Formats: sequence, structure tokens, C-alpha cells
Amino acid sequence: MTVHQNLQLLVQLEQHNIALLFANYLATLGIAAKVVSESQQAHMVYCQEDKISQAKAEFDIFIKTPFDHKYQQAAWQHGETVAINNGDATLLANFKENFFAHAGVVTLVVFAVCWLVFIGSNLGWSRSIFSELQFFPRLSIDAFLAEPWRLLGPAFFHFSWLHIVFNTMWWWQLGGSIEETLGKGTLINILLISAIVSNLGQFIVSGSNFGGLSGVVYALVGFVWWYGYLAPEKGLSLSKPLIGFLLFWLLLGFVDVLPVNVANTAHLLGLISGCLLAVFSVKSSRKS
Repeated sequence: MTVHQNLQLLVQLEQHNIALLFANYLATLGIAAKVVSESQQAHMVYCQEDKISQAKAEFDIFIKTPFDHKYQQAAWQHGETVAINNGDATLLANFKENFFAHAGVVTLVVFAVCWLVFIGSNLGWSRSIFSELQFFPRLSIDAFLAEPWRLLGPAFFHFSWLHIVFNTMWWWQLGGSIEETLGKGTLINILLISAIVSNLGQFIVSGSNFGGLSGVVYALVGFVWWYGYLAPEKGLSLSKPLIGFLLFWLLLGFVDVLPVNVANTAHLLGLISGCLLAVFSVKSSRKS
């Protein structure tokens, strides 16, 4: 099947990020390449027809060690692959297709809840919504038994546009990758454990007036970082520059130079819990 005058189907892959990684690498070699996702488990890599033999040889090498540093570097340098689709799809249709293709049920539900809470809080119900989701003013067994959702509640409440856009963007990107690669159960475990740990830690340090998915997001960062380091063959990874940026942002919060209030304890505990969960997950998968 040829989708363009100069493009020919090279290979079909199950993981979208692997397909993008290879397409970006081909681009750095001067081989035109594009990716089309026909389903969540079928991602086609098309490449320049007159260089198909070279691309096949490169793929045979790539698939043995897809997360070698040179491929990560190529993705970081090029970092742009255009999805192509059958028919004359609009830009909006392309966006919707890519958005939903990357995110599973758990990723989408949490994403939607965060935005519904934020929209509601901006329509005049901010105080009532926050009072329902706020962490326990005084933590006790009786309080927990009466309102157990407050252990997780603060994670879904955001205070500004920048706050929610940053958090839900990273939740969609990292959470979607984890759910696609390791399944819903793994993502749910990360969400529950990191939210409880980060919320509890922030409460101990600063009281109950905090909110946001940041602790969970940093848990996802830690999880993908260490899972990719310990089991690169699974296809989860973050580039070193991106990890460096996120860690630097975490450090800036602790030295108090950011113009906004930051839940530093939640961020740090989220990151640590994510790293530990990754180690545990890799060890468990190798035992089974």
C-alpha cells in the first residue's frame, strides 16, 4: 500500500512511541518517514520509496536496541513526525485521533475529572468544590472512615490555567504511555499510591490548603525514568534533557524563586514514590 507518491509502507508496530522514535531517526539520516496510526495496536511507518532498502537495514538494527542513546538523541533533535491518515481528515480530526489513540480509559477519566472540577470551580462553585475535595482538616481514623475520598481529593483540584494545563498535559503523555505499555492496573496503582503519599506529606508540612495533580505527575516522571532505565526493552523512557528540566523545576520550588506557590513536598514524595514503584514493578515482572 502506497499512501504518497514517494512513500511506501516499511513496517507495522504495536507501540506508537516506538514507531515515532524510528521515524524520527530515519529523518536524521535524510530518509523521509511518516507514521499513521490505524488503531491503538497498529502503527504504520512509511518511508521514502527509493530508500526502502536502507530503511529496512536500519530497522533490523533499531529493533534490537530501540532505546539506544543514538535513537533518543535523534528524537530529541528532530522531535517532529507528522501523522498521515486515509482520506482528507481535518486538523481537528487528526488531533482527536492522536489524542484518543495515546490515552487509555484510566488516563482519559482522570484527565476529564480534573477539567470538569476546574471548569466547575470557575463557574462560581470553587469554594464548595474545594471544601468537598480538600484533604482532612484534622486527620484521624474517624475522619478517614467518614470521608475516605479526601485522601485523593486534592489531586483533582487546580488553582489556575497554567496549573491544570501543565499537570494534565504530562498526565496524558506519561500516564497514556504507562497504560498503553503496562496496562490499566499499573497506572491505577501509581495514581492511588502517589496521590496518597504526596497528599499526606504535603498536609504534614503545610496543612490542608493545597491541591493539584503535580505529586502524581512527578510520580509518573520517576516511574518512567527508572522503568526505562531498568527495562528499556519495554519502550518507556524520558530523554535526559527532559528529566533534567523537570528535576531543575523541582529544585527551583525548594529555593523559593518561582512566582507561584508550589507544593514542594508533594512533588518530591511523588517523584520518590514513582521511582520506587518502578523498581518494584520491574522486579515483579522479572520474577513472574
